[in-house]
Amino acid sequence: MKMIQVELPEKTAAELDALVKSGWFTSQSEIVRTALTEFIMRHRLALIEKFQQEDIDWALRLKTTNK
Repeated sequence: MKMIQVELPEKTAAELDALVKSGWFTSQSEIVRTALTEFIMRHRLALIEKFQQEDIDWALRLKTTNK
């Protein structure tokens, strides 16, 4: 597993602490993993479409440049 570090505003960090203390999560790391996984699952299609459109735009620019 890859480790990353994240800086959070104090209020957000306090909210993470409260979620752990109340038993919703076992650690702050678990919260961050869960949040990122949810974000990716919800936005995967949009991200794929965005990357595909960027690739198409790049190819079209390259085609017009090489004429």
